[in-house]
Amino acid sequence: MGGSVAVSLQSAPVNDTQNTPPKAPEQVRTPRIRPQSLADVAFPKTIKSFVRRAGRTTSGQTKAFDELGPKFLLPYQPMQLDFAAAFAEAAAAGEPENSNRPTVLEIGFGMGEATAHIAALLPGTNFLCCEVHEPGVGALLKRIGEQNLHNIRICAHDAVEVIDHMLPLHSLAGVHIFFPDPWHKKKHNKRRLIQAPLITKLAARLQVGGYLHCATDWQPYAEQILEVLSAEPLLKNTATAEYPALQGYAPKPHYRPLTKFENRGLKLGHGVWDLVFERI
Repeated sequence: MGGSVAVSLQSAPVNDTQNTPPKAPEQVRTPRIRPQSLADVAFPKTIKSFVRRAGRTTSGQTKAFDELGPKFLLPYQPMQLDFAAAFAEAAAAGEPENSNRPTVLEIGFGMGEATAHIAALLPGTNFLCCEVHEPGVGALLKRIGEQNLHNIRICAHDAVEVIDHMLPLHSLAGVHIFFPDPWHKKKHNKRRLIQAPLITKLAARLQVGGYLHCATDWQPYAEQILEVLSAEPLLKNTATAEYPALQGYAPKPHYRPLTKFENRGLKLGHGVWDLVFERI
C-alpha cells in the first residue's frame, strides 16, 4: 500500500504555478505600411556619383585619419565654400598668394597616387578632392604626410552634392575625373558618372579658360565621354585642331602620371584615352 502510494505521488504532476514566472504576453506585430509615392518617403533616393565598396583601412591610414584628418578633411556643408579659408595654410608653402591661387576639383581619386603626384608638381594650385572610399581617403592623407603636401583638401562626400551646394559658379580653374567606374554591362551604362547633367553643372562652375580633363581605359566609355563633352555648348575640344589624327582625344598631359594600375594595363595591351576640353 505505502509503495503504491509513493509511486502515485512520484508520477502525479506537481503544481508549482506559484514558482513559475508568468508568460509574457504575445507581441503583436504591426504590419509595415509601404509608402504609396515618393512624397511619402522621408529621404527618397537620389542619384549618386559613387558606389560605396567594402574595403579595409590599414593601421597607417587610420593613423593618418587621426593625425592629418582635422587639417586636410573638409566637412560637407550645404553652403558655398570659402576657398581662401579652406586653403589658408596652402599659400605659406607655395606661390601665388592664397587669394589668387587656382583651384582644381578632382572627383574620385581612388588611392590618391595621381592626386599626390600632381599636387606636388603644381604647388601653386589648390586641389579640392572628393572621394567616399574610406581606405582611399586614408591613403591620400598618408601620402600628404609623407610628401609634406599643403595644397590638398579632401571632402569625403558625394561629389554631386558638393558641386550643387558648395561650389560657386565660375570658381574652378580645372576639373579632373580619372578612370571613373566604366560600368561595363550595357544595362548598367546609365550609372556612369559622366553624363550630360553633371557636365552642365561642371561647365557652369569652370572659369572661362578653365579645363575639364577626363581619362578612361574603357573605349566604349571614352566614346560616350567624347560625345557628352562635345555636346556641351560651354566647352570646346582642345585637341581637335592640334591633334586631328587622334580624332578628338588628347595626348596624356604632362601632369597626369602613369600610375601602377595604368602601366599594368598598358603592358596587357589595354588602351587609355584622355579628353581635355576648355570652358569658353
